[in-house]
Formats: sequence, C-alpha cells, structure tokens
Amino acid sequence: MKRKLTLLCTLLLMSTLATAQTGKVFDNLSVKSEILKGDRKFAIYLPPDYETSERSYPVLYLLHGAGDDHTGWVQFGEVLRITDNAIKDGTATPMIIVMPDANTGQRGYFNNPSDNWNYEDFFFEELMPYVEKNYRIKSQKRFRAISGLSMGGGGTFMYALHRPDLFSSAAPLSAYVGPLSLDQFKQQAERMGLSASQSELEEYFRNHNAISLIEDGDIEKIKSVRWFIDCGDDDFLYEGNSLAHIAMRKKEIPHEYRVRQGGHTWTYWRESLPVVLKFISDAFHQY
Repeated sequence: MKRKLTLLCTLLLMSTLATAQTGKVFDNLSVKSEILKGDRKFAIYLPPDYETSERSYPVLYLLHGAGDDHTGWVQFGEVLRITDNAIKDGTATPMIIVMPDANTGQRGYFNNPSDNWNYEDFFFEELMPYVEKNYRIKSQKRFRAISGLSMGGGGTFMYALHRPDLFSSAAPLSAYVGPLSLDQFKQQAERMGLSASQSELEEYFRNHNAISLIEDGDIEKIKSVRWFIDCGDDDFLYEGNSLAHIAMRKKEIPHEYRVRQGGHTWTYWRESLPVVLKFISDAFHQY
C-alpha cells in the first residue's frame, strides 16, 4: 500500500511539473476601440511561469495574414507548442506574444487613405498601451519586437519603419511589401474605390511601400532595428522581399535575409517561427 501511495505521489508530481512547463493562450480577448468604433479582438500567449512569477516580460507582436484573424497563429501556426518548446530548450527567452485581429469589419493593418479605417492608429494608440498596461510587459524598445506573415509581414515592415523607436527587432515573413510601383498602387486604389486626390495617393504610396521607406527613410533610425527577412523560393511574393533586401544592402542596413525551399504556406511559417523567436530573444538579451 505504501509503495502504491509513493508511486501515486510521484505520478501527481510529474503531472504538476508537466503542466507548470506549459504556457497559456487566450484567443477571445478584446479591447474597446474609439478609433475603430467598436471592440477589437486579440489573442495572447503567456509564458509557462507567468502565473507563478512577479517578473515582467518582453513582448512580441505577431501579425496574421489576409484571410486569417487573431486565431491564425494559434490554430495554424501552433504558437503555443512552438514557443513552449523554444523556451524549454533555451533558444528563446520567456516572452508574451500578442496577436491582434486585422480582419474583422475591414481588412488591413494600415490607415485607409479615405480616413475611415485607421488601424495603424488603433495599434499604436489603443492596443499597445492596453496590453502593456494590463499584462506584465516591459515597455522599453529593447524588449519589444514585431513579426508577421504575408499581410502581417507588410504590417511588420510598415510598423517598424514608421516607428523604429519602438521595436528592437522586426521579422517580416513572406511579406507583402506593397505595390511595387505608383502605377500599380493607383490601379489598386481605383479597384478598391478609394476617394483620394492624386497627391494624396502619391504620398500614401511613399509612406506605405517598404522599399520607398527604406530608400528615403532615416537610415540610422532604420539601423536601430534588427531585421530578419524570410521568404520561400516558391513564394509568389518573392520579388518584393528580394527588392527590400537589395534596398537594405544598397543603404548598408544590417539585416538577415533567408530564402528557404517552400511557398506561401503554414508549413513554411511554422518552420520560421522558432528561428524568429531565437532572433528576437538575442535582442532582448542585448546579444
């Protein structure tokens, strides 16, 4: 009987330890937005020791692609399993991961030229202050990173290029860098029925095209961000990512550029995520 009790206690202890080593994901959270006139959902990953510690954590803002929402990285990207494993094997530091919804109502991470969908304003003025107030998040640039895939890769480029003072690292994956020419953007704006003058369209293009922002931006500020660009060799967005890489090379902006076998798929991005977690953790640790 005593031996059975010992065995039972051992099994319970092992079960408790296994549970303690698991992070948690909440994927039905929301924040009230005055800018977007409604509640906006987001998901969040909390590291395994969040509930048992009193420490504050670095944060990764992880953006989904077109057609997904804040649950994309949870369901298809397996963010819980991958991040838990990376923390467990020591390749990533414990961190909080915030995954916002940019698909409900109107799709996109940018402010609309017609001024009726200012998602970027929401992100910086409402979402970021909300989560960094309500969760134990370190709010300095050094401890903040951003990444995302496809449309979210475009959001990663834009947010880190617009606000390099806020992010220590940026990792766009298979990114949509924006129309590759002003003519392409004007055609896109016409299809979307955007009401804006020619000068407004030209200004918007310059401010929402990663290559233009790299070529015309403040190089020292852009250099203050550690860059990791990753796109598959069979990805239909390879050209824009290649041009962003070339623009950075010409401006002598340090960055890592990765091309692996694969296309525009979750299989590719699930393999990218552990590398991204290690890359941003290096910055969190002041490599």
